[in-house]
Amino acid sequence: MKDSDNFFEKVYKVARLIPYGKVTSYGAIATYLGAAKSARMVGWAMNKAHNLEDIPAHRVVNRKGLLTGKHHFDGTNLMQQLLENEGIVVIENQIQEFENVFWNPLDELS
Repeated sequence: MKDSDNFFEKVYKVARLIPYGKVTSYGAIATYLGAAKSARMVGWAMNKAHNLEDIPAHRVVNRKGLLTGKHHFDGTNLMQQLLENEGIVVIENQIQEFENVFWNPLDELS
């Protein structure tokens, strides 16, 4: 097993805990895992996870609330549609009132 496989599994474990109707960021997951400079690697894990049904990859966005991973989902607006189905408002690929729907694993899991 490669180190990245182990890291990806840790990322998936955290992603599975993101509550319905909430989002987090690549950086928040990386920081929680003690790898604050690994936000990009969290993004790679999410890219690999978009077809895994038990991982809500649509709930992981960039630090500004932008849907930067949306092109990895089937269909042009699937990521946005999944978020909107959970009551999250998205306008022009940007989550509205981001601070109100942001879930920080450091606050919740520590």
